[in-house]
Amino acid sequence: MRTFRARTLRAGRRLAWSLVVAGVVACNTLPATALELRQDGLSFSDEGGGFVLKSVSGTGTLSDPFVVLEEVTDPRQAVLVIRGMKEVGNRIGTHHIAGVAVTKVVINRTDRTWQNFQLELRELMERHSSYEDGLSFAQNTPLSDAVTTSSFPIIQRIDEPQDTLAFSGKFVQPGDSATFSFLITDMSPVSKFFLVQQPLEPVSETTPVASPAIQVALAGHHMTRHPDSRAQSSVGF
Repeated sequence: MRTFRARTLRAGRRLAWSLVVAGVVACNTLPATALELRQDGLSFSDEGGGFVLKSVSGTGTLSDPFVVLEEVTDPRQAVLVIRGMKEVGNRIGTHHIAGVAVTKVVINRTDRTWQNFQLELRELMERHSSYEDGLSFAQNTPLSDAVTTSSFPIIQRIDEPQDTLAFSGKFVQPGDSATFSFLITDMSPVSKFFLVQQPLEPVSETTPVASPAIQVALAGHHMTRHPDSRAQSSVGF
């Protein structure tokens, strides 16, 4: 009787442990169609949907930024998931605990023309990133203005109430590409954060879905012309 009970107890423990392990694996497994690429400490994934991740290179420094190649397939939104920022640390020489330089090459694989493009950082997909969470496009850092460039000629920075870069001033036809270079910094790095990407179409084709903060900035904020002939502005609320 004791032997039977002992065997039953051991079997029960093995079953419970197997369920725990299966649960952990399930929580950390990407969707079947998702691709995760690891590059010099950071992980990049297209599990957020809306695009296909093609390649990642570089080390995240100012002279050798992470170069992310994507094919955007959703005309509304594409979400890049990034992991490992805390372990990577600061590679760009700012005062932040973690910081990297990124260049994105985005190919328009939709059937619509883009007139604007927005990049927004979020720690949680459910809400905008606040000032207190420490995640930003190197907010209040002079270096950021010099590094932030794009094939779009007009660049606007929205620091509050969300961390967004808004690009405009050209058309990107289906099959064409756009490039964006910028810094990502964090004063309290988390294990995972999101880069939400929103291509916007000309008004004649559809009504833009820009957030109220970006609509205010695009409506009439004064532009300053930089030596590299790209218009930039910084908006805070």
